[in-house]
Amino acid sequence: MKRHQPERVAIECIRPSIDCGRFAVKRIVSQQVTVEADIFADGHDELTCVVLFRRTGERSWQSSPMTSLGNDVWRGSFTVEATGEYEYTVSAWVDAFRTWQRKLKKRLQSNLDVTVDLLAGTQLLEEAGGRARGPDREALLEHAERVRSANTAVEIEEAAAGATVATLASRYSDTGKATTHAPALKVNVDRERALFGAWYEMFPRSCSPVPGCHGTFADCEALLPYVAGLGFDVLYLPPIHPIGVTARKGRNNSEVCLEGDPGTPWAIGSSDGGHKAIHASLGSLDDFHSLMRRAADLGIEIAMDIAFQCSPDHPYVREHPQWFRRRPDGTVQYAENPPKQYQDLYPLEFENDDRQHLWEELRSIVRFWMAQGVRIFRVDNPHTKPFEFWEWLISSLKTECPDLIFLSEAFTRPKVMRRLAKLGFTQSYTYFTWRRTKWELIEYLTELTHTEAAEYLRPNFWPNTPDILMDYLQAGGRPAFEARLVLAATLSSSYGIYGPAFELCVNTPLAEGSEEYLDSEKYELKHWDIDSPDSIAELIARVNHIRRNSRALQQTNNLCFEHVDNDMLIAYTKWDTTGSDRLLVVVNMDPKHAQGGWLTQALETSPHHAGGPYIVRDLLDGREYSWSGTHNYVLLDPSEAVAHIFRIPASVGATHDVANAPGGDA
Repeated sequence: MKRHQPERVAIECIRPSIDCGRFAVKRIVSQQVTVEADIFADGHDELTCVVLFRRTGERSWQSSPMTSLGNDVWRGSFTVEATGEYEYTVSAWVDAFRTWQRKLKKRLQSNLDVTVDLLAGTQLLEEAGGRARGPDREALLEHAERVRSANTAVEIEEAAAGATVATLASRYSDTGKATTHAPALKVNVDRERALFGAWYEMFPRSCSPVPGCHGTFADCEALLPYVAGLGFDVLYLPPIHPIGVTARKGRNNSEVCLEGDPGTPWAIGSSDGGHKAIHASLGSLDDFHSLMRRAADLGIEIAMDIAFQCSPDHPYVREHPQWFRRRPDGTVQYAENPPKQYQDLYPLEFENDDRQHLWEELRSIVRFWMAQGVRIFRVDNPHTKPFEFWEWLISSLKTECPDLIFLSEAFTRPKVMRRLAKLGFTQSYTYFTWRRTKWELIEYLTELTHTEAAEYLRPNFWPNTPDILMDYLQAGGRPAFEARLVLAATLSSSYGIYGPAFELCVNTPLAEGSEEYLDSEKYELKHWDIDSPDSIAELIARVNHIRRNSRALQQTNNLCFEHVDNDMLIAYTKWDTTGSDRLLVVVNMDPKHAQGGWLTQALETSPHHAGGPYIVRDLLDGREYSWSGTHNYVLLDPSEAVAHIFRIPASVGATHDVANAPGGDA
């Protein structure tokens, strides 16, 4: 009977690890994955610890050394070089040569006889040389001979006690008794747009230059230079499919639909087709391809809306009645969120007896639009569909095309939002929209950037959507829109606005206490005066220009809040890994009054803590200010400017290391 070989090394608490390895952490191409673990063994022997990593599917592992941080905590890292899935683990073993080397040094310091020790060291070096090849083999055997022939303490030190020989011998250690943590953990690696981008939401049907006329893809294409001029990378289109007639909603979600009312784009499906068809008034598939090409020429990606629901007129209702829930009276259950009722929307029943065909059909919808060149999808209300469905769908599609990006539009309970992010959604809408006060923002951003959530939930901040006009915007007017823009665009590396309503500061609610817009674009065609002098388009373009030229703002987790002795002023620092790009953002959260206060930068974020004078430049208006040390006064009058985005010169002081920030945004 073969005797079990005990493992001397214990490996515990590998991090990052999401739910004990059930889910993957997230990175983008060229980012580091920094791994820590608690690693120790019985006794006092020296250990060698490495991070093992590979792309999923590869046979051989690559390794990266780990360094002891003290108290049996070890750290190592590796870089992910391509999109797709990686796996990683930790391996460790007793390092016989380093253990011997440490004991030898102690014996030499105590003037003890080391004759036998030298024989043992010679043997270890010869064994390592036997495992090596080429120049390393020759070097190890040469060291072995030097150890064997050493006579004096100086000769012994030179031959056996150096770091070079230890590194070489450890490289060829006997790893037959190594402990390797199993199972391996996962990393999902996305392209850069998954972390950094500015989104602009626009209804193509409202793009016509003629008031009252239904817009087309050609009209939308004509507005692309405007969107590009604002500095947006992603143009998100609400559903572009045929809209049902049965139970069509009128203006302001009225159950009375008048002639000419276009209905809501989310009531998908008519006699003209369903999710793979295009609304006839928008144009043809060729027109859509033309829009895609022109957008690409301007550096813009088109994002499609995926809304897995149907109007009563959708072909699925007739062809697959088993895919819908029936009420006791035999009618189909329409969507509702009391007191709201959506008689024009039929939710799909994901747990029906024919679920396999339903799921495969829904996946084929995404595949259809992938075939048209779409790589970004904003998913409507994913929290109302099974978790298992999303994990299956996203995993299978990203295996085919790792460049896909899925944005989860789930304004729901925190644990549900987190679960969707874990299951594979690339980005997530957040509660930013409702975080109004300084302390709410600090608390929420700390949760997003400095807890485990930073490893898998990538926030996308939206100050408004077609469904949400928050009360702060309703009451604060233009300065409120400006402040929320700067906050969204600089706190998160991904953000978006629903335009042109946002830049035109549209803030009239349907009713007091409502977050719905009066005369919402969801239910009618709009004609936007994008050349209005009241537009904040110039500020939006400036902020997006700053983002594109600042590595510090192309990350989210490199965030440090600074102290200001005024609760209406919020300040925070962001920097890149080298410290050469260091920004300090200050925002007045009071849209009605000027606010001033003393700002105190933390020593670790200020390169000028010595107290000498230096110049900070506001990237928003180009003005320069003379500061001294870490304690300086700021004043913002919303009638003139709601924010500063200061570039802090980094000529003095040490750079701040964010390589180990949660989520690896370094």
